[in-house]
Amino acid sequence: MKKAFSTHWKSSKQPRKQRKYQANAPLHTKRKFLSAPLKKELREKYNKRNIPIKTGDIVKVMRGQYRKKTGKVSEVDIKKTRIFIEGLEQARKEGKKSPIPFNPSNLMIQELNLDDKERKKVIERK
Repeated sequence: MKKAFSTHWKSSKQPRKQRKYQANAPLHTKRKFLSAPLKKELREKYNKRNIPIKTGDIVKVMRGQYRKKTGKVSEVDIKKTRIFIEGLEQARKEGKKSPIPFNPSNLMIQELNLDDKERKKVIERK
């Protein structure tokens, strides 16, 4: 199997090829993997099902131990495809608290941060 990223790759049933595609993707493609579904009201308002999460958005956790918790996105890690939420931290052995990384597929966007003019254009585009 080739190691380089292929832009012509469509899909595969094999999980190893799906993982390889995501791991070797360039950052501009990985940014799209950070998409999360919109709340029903936002979906109707903007006629979009999901959009990439940005810092400042308010999201709700839909799966896992922290289910139904909401918070503001404090950091977005594009390389590792992880999202960190303010206030959701776990205690470590030495007593320090560390932020919990979330997969964007387990989150739902409740409120959008529309400070960015470019994002506003993209959302309101028909």
